[in-house]
Amino acid sequence: MTSTMPVGGIRPGPGVPDPAGLVVRNARIHTGDPRLPAASAVAVRDGVFVAVGDDADIAAHVGPDTTVVDALGRRVIPGLIDSHLHVIRGGLNYLLELRWDGVTSLRQGLRMLREQVERTPKGQWVRVVGGWSKDQFTEKRLPTPAELTAVAPDTPVFVLHLYQAAVLNRAAVTAVGHTRDTPDPPGGQIVRDHAGNPTGMLLAAPAAGLLYATLAQGPSLSPPEQVSSTRHFLRELNRFGLTGAVDAAGGFQNFPDNYGVIMDLARAGELTVRIAYHLFPQTPGQELRDLERWTGMVSPGDGDAWLRCNGAGENLAWSPADFENFAEPRPELEARAQDDLEAAVRLLMTHGWGFRLHATYDETIQQDLDVFDKLAAEGLFPRGTSWFFDHAETVSEANLDRIKALGGALSVQNRMMFQGRAFIDRYGAARAQTAPPVRAMLDRGLTVAAGTDATRVSSYNPWLSLAWLVGGFTVDGGRLNRAADRVDRETALRMYTLAGAELTGEADVKGTVEVGKYADLAVLSADYFGVDEADIARIESLLTVVGGRVVHGTAEYEGLAAPPPPVLPAWSPVARFGGYRRGDPDGVVQARHLLDAVAESEEHLAWRRGRGEAVPEPPPADPLGGCF
Repeated sequence: MTSTMPVGGIRPGPGVPDPAGLVVRNARIHTGDPRLPAASAVAVRDGVFVAVGDDADIAAHVGPDTTVVDALGRRVIPGLIDSHLHVIRGGLNYLLELRWDGVTSLRQGLRMLREQVERTPKGQWVRVVGGWSKDQFTEKRLPTPAELTAVAPDTPVFVLHLYQAAVLNRAAVTAVGHTRDTPDPPGGQIVRDHAGNPTGMLLAAPAAGLLYATLAQGPSLSPPEQVSSTRHFLRELNRFGLTGAVDAAGGFQNFPDNYGVIMDLARAGELTVRIAYHLFPQTPGQELRDLERWTGMVSPGDGDAWLRCNGAGENLAWSPADFENFAEPRPELEARAQDDLEAAVRLLMTHGWGFRLHATYDETIQQDLDVFDKLAAEGLFPRGTSWFFDHAETVSEANLDRIKALGGALSVQNRMMFQGRAFIDRYGAARAQTAPPVRAMLDRGLTVAAGTDATRVSSYNPWLSLAWLVGGFTVDGGRLNRAADRVDRETALRMYTLAGAELTGEADVKGTVEVGKYADLAVLSADYFGVDEADIARIESLLTVVGGRVVHGTAEYEGLAAPPPPVLPAWSPVARFGGYRRGDPDGVVQARHLLDAVAESEEHLAWRRGRGEAVPEPPPADPLGGCF
């Protein structure tokens, strides 16, 4: 609800010097500022908070043209900051992808696929790339290549499942050129039938390189479409109250080539999420040359309030990198891993660069810290240099103490929410309860920020991550962590706000609702501090403000944000289905015909028989061989 008329006793003053552009009042504001933990109103001018308090505190800032937003007693929080989001790469591809984030059944997912196939022009693919897990489906399984071929006989379909596997239909296998003579790449497996023909299943064994290289063979968006895609992805993030992200770079995100769109949008003033980015060497054997070249092009801190460089990573060299495919054994690092890491970190520290480092397992962290201790003894690990580990699911308490001693920090993600079952199968339920050991990290006084690792693992919806931190939830509604290893709601929110700002050296300007800080906030659909733990995941933002500008508004705030740009290309899955989806019971019913019409695997037929269902006899063998 908005007004420029008197609201709640606040009367616009015609003689107000430098009036606020925006006022939000009648709110329950969690500021994150221990000196003023709660407030009911804020005033914003020139992109920053100029008053935080109650109606009396903001009255002097209300002029005739001030937009006054009545929060209607709703909970307001500082804008969320995802400390590990592949926002740049995700933006370039968002409009190409059919998102299964939030879809509750495979039937519904296949119905969406079939409908999208009908909308997709010849020569394009339909792809489902991350943000979901088979555990969220009522069927508890992946689609089969045969099912994908049944819904899409001629259009290539690629479905990525975490960092574990990809499922292709027959048209996609043909499009990427996989034959019985195609060798398995290092760390990957092309699953074959009894005759040696590719079935359409690709496995990370344990590395995901095969999955990503196959995905990269699909058509990409044109430059104008990449701009449209990035703008729509940022607005989708705004939908959930995200106002900042620390981009983790990643594979197939080279600098400066793949940063052009985000930089152009920043120059044009069209970003709606503040981004601190990292640089990730792409080519094994060329890492040092790339890092050396980049240190001559840009420095950490370069940029502005909307887009700035934050350092290198999340890989600095390829040989020290482990993987997070819990369906496979922990990989043994190459003998050269420590030497390669030392060379990279030595170069970065010499140039005054901070970094982030992907490390899933304690064994990897142990080796990395040995390198850091050596450099610290030489004076090359000065206090005040920003560096942190990402993930750290199995980090030991001894190594947490070493991280603390070296002035490091941590960024954790809710990957276990999506693949905790695979972790339990390999390492046991007891170990899963403290993976990662967030409570032990915080108890040591370490800076611990939170994020998602979206878009190819978990969903970009931050409220799933907050539900995982607070309740230990998995995507199927179970609980992974015992209560003693979870965190309270205020702590979890701080991990998603101020701690994220600390990782980028911006805690003085963002992360809390304080006078002088960036005016980034979200008006929530439900009270984060009052709803049941299980309902935290259902929260969205009704109004998102970044730098005093409304970037998302719905319900009573519909129309306050500028209208979204056209979806390009018009056949994009997002144009039909949007992004993250809430439950769609009708969709499940409407999709019942779909699985009935496709050839089901023997495994799935056995599962249905075990539930007491009447199922047809298996279809005759495919005369072509394989599992199509």
